[in-house]
Amino acid sequence: MLSGKAILIIALFAIINSLSAQDFKKTQMQNGKVFKAYEEKEAIMRAMLEANDLGLFSLQIFIRVFKKEKNLEVWGRDNPHKQFLLLKEYRICRTSGQAGPKRKQGDGQIPEGFYHIDRFNPWSQFHLSLGLNYPNKSDKILSDKKHPGGDIFIHGSCVTIGCLPMTDDRIKEIYILAVEAKNSGQQKIPVHIFPVKMTGDKYIEMTEEYAGDENLLEFWRNLEEGYLYFEMNKKVPEFTVNMDGSHCF
Repeated sequence: MLSGKAILIIALFAIINSLSAQDFKKTQMQNGKVFKAYEEKEAIMRAMLEANDLGLFSLQIFIRVFKKEKNLEVWGRDNPHKQFLLLKEYRICRTSGQAGPKRKQGDGQIPEGFYHIDRFNPWSQFHLSLGLNYPNKSDKILSDKKHPGGDIFIHGSCVTIGCLPMTDDRIKEIYILAVEAKNSGQQKIPVHIFPVKMTGDKYIEMTEEYAGDENLLEFWRNLEEGYLYFEMNKKVPEFTVNMDGSHCF
């Protein structure tokens, strides 16, 4: 059983973390593009959250991407809700590369795998952008050791070489939701990127098209485990990365 002193220390840390998170939004709002995005979109985003009975105080979001469908989903939950609810789907403006993960700098590929947002960039030349932690632990094992590439973003505009452009209008909404989630204390916003929805005819067609590439098929089967876990539970799966770069859920 925790002592009274230990409970007090934990409570103080929680308060400090909460205040620190709230400072994040204030800092972001000092940027003109973020301020303008809130002017245009805050009421729309709040109404969407209210329609799903989600509060801002403990908001968490999850982003899921399907490359072939050019589709980005934003899911949300709060403390009263243990499972994620689909908030909105966005059309990805343009893609580059082909099916399969990113493995080296300059290959034009959009990554595939399990990532999180690791930076907010309101000064982006592509309006607003959210950076992904590519290369992640798995990529560092499986990708080119010297030049795996980097700087993969979800951003505005409609141009890309390996990123996910959403247009300026759409990124405003996604960016606001991400700011609100971080402001509520969410340290890591997960972003899962798949080549295609990992069930149904399109997935079967893709596996048949790449039937001769067993390494790629094995990689996709591993991603499929994480995809199916979320489909069944509406919770983001926890995992570790094995020495061969595969994920253990």
